[in-house]
Amino acid sequence: MSQTGSRGGSSETGESESAAPITAMLSSRLMVLANLLKRGAILRYKRLTGLNSVEFGLVASLGRRPPMSVARLAEAVGQDKGQISRALANLLSRKLIVKSANPKDSREVLISLTAAGLAAHDAIVDGAQERNRRLLEHLSEAEFQTLLRQVDQLTAIAADMLETEKNLR
Repeated sequence: MSQTGSRGGSSETGESESAAPITAMLSSRLMVLANLLKRGAILRYKRLTGLNSVEFGLVASLGRRPPMSVARLAEAVGQDKGQISRALANLLSRKLIVKSANPKDSREVLISLTAAGLAAHDAIVDGAQERNRRLLEHLSEAEFQTLLRQVDQLTAIAADMLETEKNLR
């Protein structure tokens, strides 16, 4: 079996094969898939809402939830507060979000979507559902359930690998 199909780069007979290019490895192929999906999403959401990738990530994270602190929102999108500040300013100027003081801690700013922001959110959700349907429509229910289990399993393993790497610093 070649590296593209093997688990560790050795053949079924146990003989070592020459290393396959990194692009043939499962992790690389999953990154290619994720990047294709992300690029398609960026184009769709820009067309539907006029939002860039950071902005639509913020709108999607805010969703139909209670107001969120800037720190919690930054954590939800995987960026720091400084990285999202320009996007928040753009969303504020477009009247898609509002800022308010946290009634429990006036030092903390809470962010929520306006009616226009909720409309953008709903367009993002509708677009995501359509993209998801198109991606999966060729899989049987059994294939879909198997894929979900395998993705969940690989996600847990990848999370463990990340923690291991963090601890090796």
